Amino acid sequence: MTDDRERTGAAVRREILGDAHVDRPVSAFRAPFIEYVTRTAWGEVWSRPGLDRRTRSCLTLAILAALGHHHELAMHVEAAVRTGVTREEIQEVLLHTTVYAGTPAGNAAFAIAEKVLDNLADGP
Repeated sequence: MTDDRERTGAAVRREILGDAHVDRPVSAFRAPFIEYVTRTAWGEVWSRPGLDRRTRSCLTLAILAALGHHHELAMHVEAAVRTGVTREEIQEVLLHTTVYAGTPAGNAAFAIAEKVLDNLADGP
């Protein structure tokens, strides 16, 4: 049964990550994970009124970069652009993250973000 958190989460997830990402097929094995993340991360946390989506995107970039979650970072660089974060703001977030998370984390994050941003600039 779909509750409000699932409906809200599905809508927010689609707005932030985009149709192409959300519409990708999900295996039966991963389906419970996607349902959980949609309900909790997107339906409960990203939907809260305390921070706007741009701020949440910036925080997400910093955390993912600091933790070395490169695949998720690439996905959220594109999502950050979708929430209105500029290339320059992404650069500043990653520079700030480098100071606190270390040069290797920052170096990897800059490389990932640059590739994603360049691909976005080139268009589909």
